[in-house]
Order: sequence, then structure tokens, then C-alpha cells
Amino acid sequence: MDYQVHTLPNGIRLLYKHAATNITHTCFVINAGARDEQPHKDGLAHFIEHLLFKQTERRNTNQILNRLELVGADLNAYTTKEYTCIHASLRKQHLERTLDLFEDIIFHSTFPEEELIKERSVILDEIASYQDQPEEAIQDDFEGMLFKGHALSNNILGTEESVNQLNREDIAGFIASTYNTHEMVFAVIGDYDFNKLIKLAEKYLGVVPANTSAKVRQKPGKPKGELLRFQKPISQTHGVIGSLAYDSAHQHKSGLLLVNNLLGGMGMSSRLNLEIREKHGIAYTIESNYTPLTDTGIFSIYFGTDEEKAAKAMKLIHKELKKLRDNKLGALQLHQAKQKFIGQIALAEENRLSLIISMAKSLVDFNCIDTLQQVFDKINIVTAEQILEITNEVFDEASLLTLLFEPKD
Repeated sequence: MDYQVHTLPNGIRLLYKHAATNITHTCFVINAGARDEQPHKDGLAHFIEHLLFKQTERRNTNQILNRLELVGADLNAYTTKEYTCIHASLRKQHLERTLDLFEDIIFHSTFPEEELIKERSVILDEIASYQDQPEEAIQDDFEGMLFKGHALSNNILGTEESVNQLNREDIAGFIASTYNTHEMVFAVIGDYDFNKLIKLAEKYLGVVPANTSAKVRQKPGKPKGELLRFQKPISQTHGVIGSLAYDSAHQHKSGLLLVNNLLGGMGMSSRLNLEIREKHGIAYTIESNYTPLTDTGIFSIYFGTDEEKAAKAMKLIHKELKKLRDNKLGALQLHQAKQKFIGQIALAEENRLSLIISMAKSLVDFNCIDTLQQVFDKINIVTAEQILEITNEVFDEASLLTLLFEPKD
């Protein structure tokens, strides 16, 4: 098998993938994110992620931060719409030290009021920093409009108003209702005996009380296509064009990942980059992205250009989308697109931290993980006819939402 899994009595799962290396990458993935926040509690999941590093029943902030840094290990965390992830990279012999810390901060944080006050200030600075970066802010605003009225519209960082109102009661309620042990995965990629890892997990995680509270996530509705413009104190026009896309379990997910890579994915040879940057020289950055979620997905194209070139850039983007909707890929084009994408995926496996986090999320969502060969097989069976179907569904002109940040006059 490509990986091994052991489930503890409380539902927490241990995921292990062997790698012959002295460096270990590990993560703790919790199926709780911004979309699980109650109304007017925007930013709560991210707020908790920050506070996990502040104080526990056994450690203060300095002891938490020094626990791994003193042995040269790297500790970090992040929050998404659907997950909270704590991760670390370390030398092989320090895994028990790391798991001890993971268990402590996730299950024994005390969230003292003085730390809440300090961390609010830090997050407000983080929000201000993002607002100063239009290429970042426009992505958040685009998703807010794409999912308007739904919990997925929540900005992961929250707003100044919502963050200032978050309190310990909110934190306790969110953890009780979303930190479900059967939706947690402790994952390791490294060189260990799996039975010894099981004993380690039982020692530190087996004592955690089970929490199996039911979590209900509502699927978002489909927005109407429209063009929205906002003036900002910026020097360039920034734009996002996109729509809802397939969820992570959809039969066409692999096909859309392939199309996205062909259109505006990694590398300089994507269609959008060749047309808009290389041929016409009207945008430094032009890229497309597809993010599948558990019950929906996000497809988007981002570009930044001078104000007077924005209309032409949008026209060229729509031209490329129309080509994909109207013209079936030839056999050679399809083969080349598959080979390029498969090669990029194979290279990405070298980033072992990203790999083990991705595997842990897959275990949370599907209770299984595709091997690299299974991923390749799913890409290889995509047909030109399926790509036509995908592009006509996802790139439909009538459903595309366009958001522009334009310089003030």
C-alpha cells in the first residue's frame, strides 16, 4: 500500500506514508474552517488557529514557540474555508516531541483574555496588510460575491468589526461544535515503524475525549453572472473572472484540473500567458485557478494590468474561453496537455509537506487516498468530448462573475 491508516477509539486517525529520509513532515488536519462559523462570527476559525500558539494548561507562549524551534524544527499553521491545519517539519528523532506539542495546543489551550486582546490587534494588522495588496484582496472579495449570503462568503481573516467582537464564549462554542475527533487526522511522512507510530498516537491522542457532534454544511446556490467594478487607491486595474465549479468528488474534477492547467496553470506555456503576456504584452500576471471544495468549487482567472489595457485583456480572456468551449482539442493537444500536467504533479510530490497535508485532507473528505498512479489514470482517461462538456458548463458566459478593482480618477 502507498500509505497506512490506524483509527483510535475516539475517532482520530493516524496516517503514515513511508519516506527514506531523516527529515519528517507532519500535520494535524481538523475538518473545521471559515464556512463553519455562525453569522457575524467571521474570522473565528482563523482567530482560534492563532490563539492555539499562545497558552496551554502546561505551557506559555515562549515555551510553545521554543518547543520545536530549539531543535531546529519549523512549526506553523493555516486556516481555509474548510480546514484548520497545524504542521511541522523536523528531524526524525523529534517526532514524539512534536506530537506532544500538537496534542497540547489543540486540546489544552486556555485562551486567556490578555492573549485574545493582543491577537485581535495582530489579526487587524493582518487584515490591513491584505487590503494593501489588491491582488490578494480581490480574490477574497470575489469569493464573497460568488457565495453571497452563504457561509463560504466569509473572509477567512474576518472583518475589523467581527474580529473585535469575538470572545472566549465564541471560541468554546466553535471548538465544541466543529472540532470533531472523527474528522481529525494526524499525518506523518518519514522513516518509521508503523506499529511504533500507533503506540505514539495512542499515548498522546488516545486519551483525547471523543467528540462526534453532527456538523451540517449547506451547499451554496448558483449566483448570476455580472460585472462589478470598484474604485480603489491603486495604480493598476486588477480583475477576477470566474464561476462556481465542480466539487471534490465530481466525476469531472480531474478534467477541469487538466483544463485549468492548460488554460492558465503553472509554467509560462499556458494559453492565457502566451496570448496575453507573451503575444500582446499587456499583463505581467495572468493565471487561472480551480479549487474544489466538498460540495462546490471555485474557478477563477486573475489578471493585473494598466487601466487602459484592461478592456483588451478581458476581451482576450473571453476569446480563449470561447476557443475551449467551441473547439474540441486535437489528439496531440490533449496528449501534450496530459503529459505536462502529469509531469508537474510528479514533481510536486517532492514537496513532502504539501503531499502529506493533501493526503490528510483526502482522508478526511473521502476516507481514502488516491495513489500517484491512480491520479495519473484519472487524468489519462479524460477525453476531448469531456473537455468540451466541462468548458461549456464552467466557462458559460451567462454564469461568469467579473470583479474589477480600478484606480480612482
